[in-house]
Amino acid sequence: MTITIKPRTKAQESRAAIERLYIIMRHLFIRGSYKPMGVSGSSIIKSLLTLNPEIYGSIADEEKVEIDGLLYVIDRLPQGIEECRQINLISREGYEHSNFKVIIPAKRRRNCYRVDREQIFIELTRGRSDIYDILTHLTFIYIEAEKIKRHAIDYKGRKTLAWKKLEEIIALEDQEQEHSQEQGFAHLSVLMGRTYEETALGYRKFEKQSGANSLFHIVYWLGRLAIEEASTDQAREITFSATLRERIGHHTYGELWANKIKKYLYENQLLDRPLHIISANMHSFVNSIYAFSVLSDSKKREHIGQLAELLSDRKNVKSQLDVIQFAQQHGLAEIEDTSGTNITVQIIDTVKFPIGQLSPELVIDHHKLEREKPVLLIMDYAFGEQAYETMDELLKRFELEDGTAIPINVHSISVMGKAGILGGSKGDIMVPTAHVFEGTADNYPIENDLKKADFADLGINVVEGTMVSVLGTSLQNVDVLEYFLKSSWKAIGLEMEGAHYQKAIQSASKIRRSISSDVKLRYAYYASDNPLLSNNTLASGSLGLEGVKSTYAISIKILNKIFA
Repeated sequence: MTITIKPRTKAQESRAAIERLYIIMRHLFIRGSYKPMGVSGSSIIKSLLTLNPEIYGSIADEEKVEIDGLLYVIDRLPQGIEECRQINLISREGYEHSNFKVIIPAKRRRNCYRVDREQIFIELTRGRSDIYDILTHLTFIYIEAEKIKRHAIDYKGRKTLAWKKLEEIIALEDQEQEHSQEQGFAHLSVLMGRTYEETALGYRKFEKQSGANSLFHIVYWLGRLAIEEASTDQAREITFSATLRERIGHHTYGELWANKIKKYLYENQLLDRPLHIISANMHSFVNSIYAFSVLSDSKKREHIGQLAELLSDRKNVKSQLDVIQFAQQHGLAEIEDTSGTNITVQIIDTVKFPIGQLSPELVIDHHKLEREKPVLLIMDYAFGEQAYETMDELLKRFELEDGTAIPINVHSISVMGKAGILGGSKGDIMVPTAHVFEGTADNYPIENDLKKADFADLGINVVEGTMVSVLGTSLQNVDVLEYFLKSSWKAIGLEMEGAHYQKAIQSASKIRRSISSDVKLRYAYYASDNPLLSNNTLASGSLGLEGVKSTYAISIKILNKIFA
């Protein structure tokens, strides 16, 4: 009997490319260093080009430099990284006590230190997901740098006219002298393989959205280092410190973070009260509870959603401060992170609520509230695998100095996250029934206390079903996502934390028995993008006001489940 083996599908090839990427990255991490344009770095580049992730747009095009993808990546890397030949990835190793200026990327909270003209140190304290994320972004900019180099040097090894003109522009910028932007766009368009219109638009996007250097500056330095490496022995290199390699995977930062929180709860006699843990952003729950009391009359707003839009406007800084000040007088305390997790925590004591002033949208059983005196613990978003580390440590018993272990009285755990949707658009809501961990056999069905019906009559599209917890949002392409959407998985969206949270929760409730097995679980996500649509990926721009309605709809539903 002849067995016919079907050729691999594009989805299978893409998934194999993702697997290769992580194996190579892990090998390089253990080794301690590598050169991006060396043999090992070339392996990562080859796998990334095979995968051709949607978020990186035209990465596989040998001529065109990807502008939106470059903006997305630069916003998540420290300012000036394009100038650095040596990039050192480190753990928290004492640089916070040095005189080096701390550089924090616009869209990713990492402490970075520029120690000299050629070197930058980047702290990675969020686990392996953090390492994979930054290595993928760095590989992308090296691929784009090679394209710039090809346009800057002709077949005889001479500088092209466009490159010489860019050098003149950079010299003028360094001397803080003006130059013709229009002429600059013309030369830059040649070096980027883009039209004049695309280049001008890209420049303005960088100027408007990014806290980084100008597009002229970034293109020049990416190209310059690529040219110097090709013509001299000045190779670019990425290193991993010994301390980073030693600490990764051991919950070093998560343990410090969780112990500080539990110590606060213990010292303020809150540890034995019913605790409701919420993973969400740092404003939506505080605003949902307190904004109505502060702003409803003076601003003539009635609904929390309207107040949220008002507070989302950066011009209304005073209103935002007024809400926070009022909240601090009525039960809110903020625990700043000093551990390195970069996860801020808010504690809200409901005993101090301004009951008569709360929004009518909050359905509260006052007798239950008075009897139980619940406490809300709101933690900022975790990053990928960090979700397991932080939740696992948080749910452990609190150990006193005398060895006594006190369990925390967890009644519910809610996760409100932002995620990519596979069959909808920005601002839609996803309610998961299970989390499937990409690349593994780990599946986590959940008894979700939130249902699709809870969001009926809101005028928001809501979908319910399986969510995929991906290894990294920057590594997803159409073929893999369509497989999850159209196969028997029938996935509704993708995110990075759900499976990790659920793994920690199941371990705490079913194996360690540190929390009750009756803990209510509530998961809901609002759609930040649709990676299957080329103009709807994360690189296409922020969610903006499109996400306000769904964010606050989820927040209010979770609060009503807790209080009603």
